[in-house]
Amino acid sequence: MKRDDRRQAIMDLLVAQRVVDLDDLSDRFAVSKMTIHRDLDDLEQAGMLRKVRGGATIEAGGHFESDFRFRQQQEGEAKRRMAEAALELVEPGMTVMVNDGSMASVLGELLPQRRPLTVITNNAAVIDRLKTESGINLIAVGGRYSMKFNGFFGVVAEQALSRLSADIAFISTPAVSGLRVYHMDDDVVRSKRAMIASAARRCLLLNHKRFNHTALHVLATIDEFEVIITDQEPTIDVRAALEGSNVQLRVASQERK
Repeated sequence: MKRDDRRQAIMDLLVAQRVVDLDDLSDRFAVSKMTIHRDLDDLEQAGMLRKVRGGATIEAGGHFESDFRFRQQQEGEAKRRMAEAALELVEPGMTVMVNDGSMASVLGELLPQRRPLTVITNNAAVIDRLKTESGINLIAVGGRYSMKFNGFFGVVAEQALSRLSADIAFISTPAVSGLRVYHMDDDVVRSKRAMIASAARRCLLLNHKRFNHTALHVLATIDEFEVIITDQEPTIDVRAALEGSNVQLRVASQERK
C-alpha cells in the first residue's frame, strides 16, 4: 500500500473507532512501527489527529480538535436531536447567529423550517446550505478561511460580528468544566466571543461527552448563556455544578425522535 493510501486508511479507521493502536496499525499494514510513527507524526502535524501513548485519537484534547471533515461524520444522531431542540428556540422573523462547528452545521440545515429568518454565520457549511434558500437573509461573515474548522476567522470576522446584532446566538464548544467553557484555538475563541457579545440570548450546544473537560483557552462562563442543550443526561456532579447558575439545561433525549 502506498504511503498516502495508508494514511487515508488510518484516518478512515479513526473516524470509525476514534482511537487507533500503534501495534495494530503496524500489523494491519504490514509495515514497521517506525513507519507508523512517521505516519502519525505527519498526520498530527497536519492537524488531523492527536498522538497518545501507544497510538492516536481524534478525540479533542486541551490543544487539539479534529478536522471538521471528520467531526462531521461523528455522533450524527445526537447532533440531529440537539439541533431539533435548538430549533425550538427559533421563531420566524428572528436574527440568528450560528458559529463554526459540525454541530452548528446540522442546525443550519434545519433553519429553513423557521423562515423568514436572518442568519449570520462564519460557518462555511451553513453558508453553503443556506445560500440558495428563499426566505433566508444570509449574512456570511468573511475573514481568513480555516479548513480545519471550515469557517472564517480573524480580525475581519470579529469586526463584522461586532457591528451586527442578533436575537439569539448558537455557540458550540468541545469542553466544559465546572462553570467554565473552553476551546483550544484562540481565533475560534475570539469569533465566538464576538457572537456572544452581539446576541441578546445565547445557547450553548454541547455533547454530553465534553463535560468535565478543559482546553487551552477559557471561552466563557456558564452564566453567559441562557440555555445549554446536550444529548444525554449529564452526571450528578455536572448537574450539581450547574445548579448554582441561572442557565437552563435541556436534554435532547432519544424520546425526541
